[in-house]
Amino acid sequence: MILTTGSAGFIGSNFVLDWFAVSDEPLVNLDKLTYAGNLENLASLQDNPNHIFVKGDIGDAALIRQLLQQHRPRAVVNFAAESHVDRSIHGPEDFIQTNIVGTFHLLEAVRDYCSGLPEQEKAAFRFLHVSTDEVYGSLGKDDPAFRETNRYEPNSPYSASKAASDHLVRAYHHTYGLPVLTTNCSNNYGPYHFPEKLIPLCIQNALGGKPLPIYGDGQQIRDWLFVKDHCSAIRRVLEAGQLGEVYNVGGWNEKANLDVVYTLCDILDELSPRADGQSYKTQITFVTDRPGHDRRYAIDATKLERELGWKPAETFETGIRKTVRWYLDNQEWASNVTSGAYREWVGKQYGA
Repeated sequence: MILTTGSAGFIGSNFVLDWFAVSDEPLVNLDKLTYAGNLENLASLQDNPNHIFVKGDIGDAALIRQLLQQHRPRAVVNFAAESHVDRSIHGPEDFIQTNIVGTFHLLEAVRDYCSGLPEQEKAAFRFLHVSTDEVYGSLGKDDPAFRETNRYEPNSPYSASKAASDHLVRAYHHTYGLPVLTTNCSNNYGPYHFPEKLIPLCIQNALGGKPLPIYGDGQQIRDWLFVKDHCSAIRRVLEAGQLGEVYNVGGWNEKANLDVVYTLCDILDELSPRADGQSYKTQITFVTDRPGHDRRYAIDATKLERELGWKPAETFETGIRKTVRWYLDNQEWASNVTSGAYREWVGKQYGA
């Protein structure tokens, strides 16, 4: 039995789905079901007795302790986080509460649980914390990619809150001996991605005949990681990672935001062409850059490949095509998650 948190969201739900595709080990899935948590993501597991869903908050220490004592998991995988930079700029408090205070309460409950385990179970127990490359700050054009030894230089309330949670996890290992593992991933994309992020937002806007908003000059560079590759990396780190270590997970796919959107438009032009015969590229609109926008992220995932034998299965070209196809085939899902509140937020962020 393992316990996952925040696993009705994008990365977490993909992890749960992939977990049951390769394993029949039971899994307790805890999620608060905020705007980005969606039980529709997990609909295929509705009749699976090995998937136990619990609605709840990682900040609810009593609930966490109850779940740990009731289910006796061998591992906890923490996906729970507020994760959108733009939202953190408008409302940082939620990020402080979930990413820092919530992680603290989770760590405290796990520490208490772990201390009471028999020695053999304690030795096998793992706490895996899922984090982001944004804790490392921004790279110059010719700087080497982020390694696990890079110092932390977060530049947004989101990345600062994730950096703080990483530090707490590290401290609980060194102070209390908690058997922790941390992964820092690059930009994920793929199925079930809430359409506030660049790729799903542009797919949905393109199909809806709306502008495709690009911040600034669109030359912000990111390393793109297909979400199912990320899930396989987490499983591998959980299986064989060295205690207390950090593993960077990347896709080896650095792309400028504008080039990503051009690629999306080319695939949509092929798979779902506009009725007027024009390219979706005509819908691209440049908007005012967001405050403190990091110019470049890039992950060096050499350590993960060298020590644990993991590398991504998808190139950007194969992964992005699978992603576009998934959204074309799942328009009902996308329509259901884009509520009135979501549309109001998009209007506020990118302008009418």
